[in-house]
Amino acid sequence: MPEFLTTAVDAALLAGRILRENFQQPLEVDAIHAHDIKLEIDRRTQKVIEDHILARHPDHAILGEEGIRGGTGDCEWIIDPLDGTVNYFYGLPHFATTIAVRRNEELLAGVIHDPMRDETWTVEVGGQALLNGHPIRVSTRTDLQECIVSMGVSKTIETIDSTLPVFNRSIRRVKKMRMLGSAALDIAYVATGRLDAYIEGTIGLWDIAAGVLLVRAAGGVVDLEPHPGATGKFRISATSGHADFASLLQA
Repeated sequence: MPEFLTTAVDAALLAGRILRENFQQPLEVDAIHAHDIKLEIDRRTQKVIEDHILARHPDHAILGEEGIRGGTGDCEWIIDPLDGTVNYFYGLPHFATTIAVRRNEELLAGVIHDPMRDETWTVEVGGQALLNGHPIRVSTRTDLQECIVSMGVSKTIETIDSTLPVFNRSIRRVKKMRMLGSAALDIAYVATGRLDAYIEGTIGLWDIAAGVLLVRAAGGVVDLEPHPGATGKFRISATSGHADFASLLQA
């Protein structure tokens, strides 16, 4: 297990260094969509991570937004080299690299690295949730009116429309709503107690796998279920578990 976490951290730091050095520099754009953007630096940092992992674990598989690479062993790495690409492109210093590893569907270890703030969250199954080596815990706030909730807004009109009712209920009942643009950092902030909850209706596993393990290790609650209308996507709520967040999700 320590070997897996070491591999994940080293790979995340390599990618983070590239992202930091190229931040607010001219960028090569691969594709622009209505609510998303793809950059060459996404592909470059993904390859750096993949090469690093496969050099140490050549029989392992790697799952990312671009598909599966690597071997057919029982371990699979789940990676997003740049979560928050739109933020990155627009010069907003809020993005992260996230890497997790699982065996037979069980998450074993994960890392979320914010290269701009030099913050690195790490976790192993059965171990503590850590931020830069120090233990973290979820918020203890119990009153929704004192809670800060972050929501992710997906990239199609259909998923945006399905998110709005939850947002409308939540914004009337909590202290503040936030839409920060990086699912990996949202879920890491829940684990750290900076946010009380993170909710998203359609998300890829590569964005949140490390964070799922992190929040649970920090004492929080994660509800994760396959999205019924989007293959390979999930619905997620990651919360402290100390307030009535379920009421925000119920129609």
